[in-house]
Amino acid sequence: MYNILVGQSGGPTAVINSSLYGVIKEALDTPDRIDTVYGMINGIEGFLGGKVIDLTQYSKEQDLSLLKTTPASFLGSCRYKLPEDLEAEVYPAIFAKFQEMSIGAVFYIGGNDSMDTVSKLSRYAEKVDSDIRFMGVPKTIDNDLILTDHTPGYGSTAKHVATTVREIILDAGVYEHPVVTIVELMGRNAGWVTAASALARTDYDRNPMLIYLPEADFEPAAFIEDVKQALKEQSSVVVCVSEGISDKNGKFICEYGSDAGVDGFGHKMLTGCGKVLEQMVKKEIGCKCRSIEINLPQRCSAIIASLTDIEEAQSAGSFAVKKALEGCTGQMITFVRGEGEYTMTCGMEDVNKICNQEKKFPAEWITNHGTDVAPRFLEYVKPLIQGESKVPFADGVPQYLMPAYKK
Repeated sequence: MYNILVGQSGGPTAVINSSLYGVIKEALDTPDRIDTVYGMINGIEGFLGGKVIDLTQYSKEQDLSLLKTTPASFLGSCRYKLPEDLEAEVYPAIFAKFQEMSIGAVFYIGGNDSMDTVSKLSRYAEKVDSDIRFMGVPKTIDNDLILTDHTPGYGSTAKHVATTVREIILDAGVYEHPVVTIVELMGRNAGWVTAASALARTDYDRNPMLIYLPEADFEPAAFIEDVKQALKEQSSVVVCVSEGISDKNGKFICEYGSDAGVDGFGHKMLTGCGKVLEQMVKKEIGCKCRSIEINLPQRCSAIIASLTDIEEAQSAGSFAVKKALEGCTGQMITFVRGEGEYTMTCGMEDVNKICNQEKKFPAEWITNHGTDVAPRFLEYVKPLIQGESKVPFADGVPQYLMPAYKK
């Protein structure tokens, strides 16, 4: 028997805690192999600072099934990048803590940068001949991890985007005079989130009439002409854009207004392209125009999370524990789509092949000179948004499990 350790890292999603639940439940259901489940508070960075919680004891005091409908990271998060040099002093410090806690397996739930952490820890373990297993459990609303059909978190974000944009379309269309509404959605380099806005279309409204993704060069002059043409077809035009759209020279559209800052990993913090485009429309066309940045609700709203997403996220966590108990390490859990009617099974891929790579929205799914998405995408995404979250309410508001980092 040994103890296991689980952590969460990077930007949260509506279902990241469902994966955590899957890890905890599978471990608790294997009492002959696993003794205690420990949780890192604020990821590997918090772990280095000694911030750990006994989730086995916690499960006796709390109804952990609430994790499946509680958004954000229950254990807290971090954006901490381990050194590239495996000779760095932080690695023996981490492994000394693992040994002190009798850790036999570590599960890290996160996106691309988190898989980089799994890669480095598993490679260091091999270097020092440690038998600790390291497994990556994927999450990202961006859906940009390679070697997997999709990622936990994306289905719920797609459902949220479709729902919110459909409501915006209805609200924007109540007036007779021409109006352009620009909706800015998440997506630094990959357009999967913004593409989901196409799900908002109905047989009585073509909006969003224009959809712009980071994978296609954005030309401001062409954009103005696209909007003018759309206004000839109907008075209310909704445009959905990814925050990371850029021109042919690689300059982000948000930088037309001001320089973007950078986050802890050196990534440009992109926001504000919707406001830049709003000003362009007002100046060049002169009609009423507003921009809306949906921002955090895309990833933190659990009220309309996809039930499919919740269940798949749990299965990813559970499968990771099963495979670790079989001796697997240095792997990320993947989703494998079946042929015909939608089915999904869990698989595994070498995490070293996944980290620091990025799955872009397929070029063949971008249509109409970079202003729309193909029906093939809708066939791909619709199964991922099926089913509704059953969030418990009390006194008229949703009830979520208090985050462990608040204790």
